[in-house]
Amino acid sequence: MARTLINVPKTAKPGDTITIKTLISHPMETGFRPGTDGRILPRSIVTEFICRFEDEEIFRAELFPASAANPYLTFTWVATRSGRFSFTWRGDGGFDQTESATITVA
Repeated sequence: MARTLINVPKTAKPGDTITIKTLISHPMETGFRPGTDGRILPRSIVTEFICRFEDEEIFRAELFPASAANPYLTFTWVATRSGRFSFTWRGDGGFDQTESATITVA
């Protein structure tokens, strides 16, 4: 399991534009580098990120081998109601990690 950092404001007023920041610490491997035994290490990258608010997709990103080793993504969202965000990272080799955060809009 990779370590994640998620920054979502705890509260917002209706109509506020908030900034959401995410970072996942993932040991990316390009698939071109030889290991200690001389064999090429298998590719292992995060290939997809999806953010949902109350099961509605609000942001999606496709990531490629040129992405940073610890992908940092930031985006904005207009606060409309209180609820739960879910953040999902997917990658090679069946990598799949989901985290969540809540916001109160009042």
